Amino acid sequence: MVLSGILILIGFILLIKGADFLVDGSSNIAKRFHIPEIIIGLTIVSIGTSMPELFVSVTSALERHSDMAMGNVIGSNICNLLLILGLSTIIKPVKFQRETRLIEIPMCLIITIIFMVLCNTGEGITRIEAIILIALFAIFIIYTIFMGKKGEKFDSKGAETKELIETNNISIVKSIIYVILGVIGLKIGGDLTVNNAVIIAQHFNISEQIISLTILAIGTSLPELVTSVTAAIKGNSDIAIGNIIGSNIFNMLLIIGVASAISPISYSVSYNVEMIILILGTILLSLFPIIPPKNEMNRSNGIIYLISYIAYMCILFNGI
Repeated sequence: MVLSGILILIGFILLIKGADFLVDGSSNIAKRFHIPEIIIGLTIVSIGTSMPELFVSVTSALERHSDMAMGNVIGSNICNLLLILGLSTIIKPVKFQRETRLIEIPMCLIITIIFMVLCNTGEGITRIEAIILIALFAIFIIYTIFMGKKGEKFDSKGAETKELIETNNISIVKSIIYVILGVIGLKIGGDLTVNNAVIIAQHFNISEQIISLTILAIGTSLPELVTSVTAAIKGNSDIAIGNIIGSNIFNMLLIIGVASAISPISYSVSYNVEMIILILGTILLSLFPIIPPKNEMNRSNGIIYLISYIAYMCILFNGI
């Protein structure tokens, strides 16, 4: 069991470093083809932080571990919202941009509800429903590109992306090697994480659902944790909250969409409890901008989120 734990840790490291290599390589290749940096930031960089979830869920789906594929995404979204955004806000209050309040948070809520409805039709996500999720993801990407071209309200994200690209200005050959190494790292990391998580679950008679909602969810959310907490410390509020909202949307639409298109994923109705928690947490997030102090998520709000996540973890493990 110790060996499996070590291999899971190695898997997480490979997932995170693989995502870093993939983002750096892809960003530099995109820059070489003169793709605007803001669009790189809103697409490649944002998707990059969700690569661990993608590879873990796809690997789980291919190996017929549907509970892990679904639990990883749902658990990661709850972790992103309650734990990571909660911690980020405790470090520094988050300011809500107008687009975030009026468009992105409501969009995330609607997508979460649609996702729950699709999961509860039949026995899971079929290939047709996977196509629907991927189509919604394409619409979301078009939206981010449109908003990115508006420029002014996304200056901070653009600045972050520019800094990232200038710092990692490498040749086209090295960029391609980075992309290849990134994909290899993500694949091996995904295999190590899923296979050894299954071994631990079986050894301790813990369900794959619990393992995926806890260990896998937190482990694959580490890129979002680092990104959002770093952004909060630097005072880049819109990056901190934008990263969480974007990642949650990516997880539901792109990751489950791709995984289900490859191999349909079954859905356990027991996940409805987590889905309701996720929906309620997103509704609460939509209320924070209108609760004094307006247009801000303050430290007390962050503490509410953090306590909610701790309580959720306690309930999960008490039910084992």
